[in-house]
Amino acid sequence: MSMHGAGWAGMRSARRDRSLLEHRIKPGTFRRILRFGRHYRNLMTLFLVVVIVDAVISSVSPLLLRAIIDVGIYRHRSGLIVGLAGATAGLAVFDAGLQMVERRVSAVIGEGLIYDLRAAVFDHVQTMPIAFFSRTQTGALISRLNNDVIGAQQAFTDLFSNVVGNVILVVIVLSVMFVLSWQITLVALVLVPLYLLPWRRVGRRLGTLFQRGMELNAEMNTVMSERFNVAGAMLVKLFGRPGEERLLFERRAGEVRDIGVRQATYQRFFFVALSLTASLATAFAYGFGGVAAVHGVLAVGTVVAMTVYLGRLYGPLTQLSSLNIDFMSAMVSFERVFEVLDLEPMIAERDGARAIPPGPARLVVDHVDFAYPGASEVSLASLEAVARLDDTARTPVLFDVSFVVEPGTMTALVGPSGAGKTTLSMLVSRLYDVGAGSIAINGVDLRDATFASLNATVGVVTQDAHLFHDTLRANLLFARPDATEAEMRAALAAAQIGELVDGLPLGLDTVVGERGYRLSGGEKQRVAIARLLLKSPRLVVLDEATAHLDAESEAAVQRALDATMAERTSLVIAHRLSTIRGADQILVVDGGRVVERGTHAELHARGGLYFDLYETQFATQGA
Repeated sequence: MSMHGAGWAGMRSARRDRSLLEHRIKPGTFRRILRFGRHYRNLMTLFLVVVIVDAVISSVSPLLLRAIIDVGIYRHRSGLIVGLAGATAGLAVFDAGLQMVERRVSAVIGEGLIYDLRAAVFDHVQTMPIAFFSRTQTGALISRLNNDVIGAQQAFTDLFSNVVGNVILVVIVLSVMFVLSWQITLVALVLVPLYLLPWRRVGRRLGTLFQRGMELNAEMNTVMSERFNVAGAMLVKLFGRPGEERLLFERRAGEVRDIGVRQATYQRFFFVALSLTASLATAFAYGFGGVAAVHGVLAVGTVVAMTVYLGRLYGPLTQLSSLNIDFMSAMVSFERVFEVLDLEPMIAERDGARAIPPGPARLVVDHVDFAYPGASEVSLASLEAVARLDDTARTPVLFDVSFVVEPGTMTALVGPSGAGKTTLSMLVSRLYDVGAGSIAINGVDLRDATFASLNATVGVVTQDAHLFHDTLRANLLFARPDATEAEMRAALAAAQIGELVDGLPLGLDTVVGERGYRLSGGEKQRVAIARLLLKSPRLVVLDEATAHLDAESEAAVQRALDATMAERTSLVIAHRLSTIRGADQILVVDGGRVVERGTHAELHARGGLYFDLYETQFATQGA
């Protein structure tokens, strides 16, 4: 283990925030880490054996060098010189092989641990309710999957190798040095504080600098990510602000540059201190040892061996001196990963859940009350934009809502913005659970239904349908991976977009771009409808699917919707009331309550809120 390599390891520890040492680890965290790594116990055993053997070999080679000089050269024993040189070369080759094995085993353990942690976090996050994603910063969540997981893995493997390997190496080296020359050994130990004291002081400063550097890098990356996506780039161009954006980015990048210079300066001070200490110890060893060799007290080979041992002493001592910081870093990284894994999902499949019975879907909403969950129920402070969760009281959104959607019929929800229409659609697809009352499909309460049967029964198209940055084919197969080419083309034809797709140079293999931006709004909606048709749900929920389209696109999408809803039960949230005049039932929602219900003719004749909304909308359109 070289002093240079140990220096880099020391720098990594110096980068840790000093506040790590004041952090209180939750009880049981270490035992949980060991349980998480139990699959690698055999590899860990092999890894530790290799580390121990490597440490022993590293401490033997200077003795061979000593023997070559004192026994071989001074006694003119050529054969012994060749034999010892061969043994030294053999040990070097063997040690190189050991290091390859150590690196391979360490990589298998480390990458395996990264995989296990990432898979566990990703799988768990997938179970989170939609409220979790509406509050969580995407970047903070991704950081848990990247930075914290990798930090945990690095500290996990490095901690084992550093503790075991360095302890053994220091013990052996000091023992041999005391035997060879206790005087030089004592001076070497006296010089250690001259290096460790400035290192600790510089380390604390570096901890602050690197923490600030990470924050500045995050701010710079945020500027880039927000300006490099389609919506951000379009906004910059539409408002003609490329110059201002360039200055903003240059300011952020300049701050990163400046703190990088300061970090490099402190790093160089660290290496200068390390090199100076080693040089002073080496100078003393040659000076004292050289004089002792002249007077016959020490052999020349012993002096040379002592200088080699000095180079192998300071590095391990440095790493062991930062052991507490490395340990706390590992614990904190694991804690942050476990923090996500321990967040219980609000929406979970109950034990003994049953499938929704087959046949046309009948939806029953029975005396439903609902309030959106508070932050502490669905999120973590460390994953939100601020470092604490707000304590805003839960505000009721729906009050005693009841209605029935009979099989094969269409029920429309209309009303002012914020009345609770979209909330009802999310409850029907069980993105949230009701606070009181129940919602059932074919006699099964959604809270008692299996996720698989619920997802197969209910299909949703929103006003801003999401498409992945992939091909049309991949976006369609997301609904049903086993769909054939003919089935996909039939769905596209039914969604009134088949001819357009056939006319594209790459057809189904056309990449739609980020969020489908290469398609128009109407085209994107029709692709989403085709995806829904491939899924073939029995209950269709449409959340203002034509709200922001032009007349031509709306007409095309409406034709596609008519094909989608034929012979299916449908729940439609409508902004444009002209699209739902043929609904079997219209529910007028206001203030979280159903205030009117009936057909278009009945409600219009009644002269209530529906009449006002309808007349106002058509008066506006007429104007």
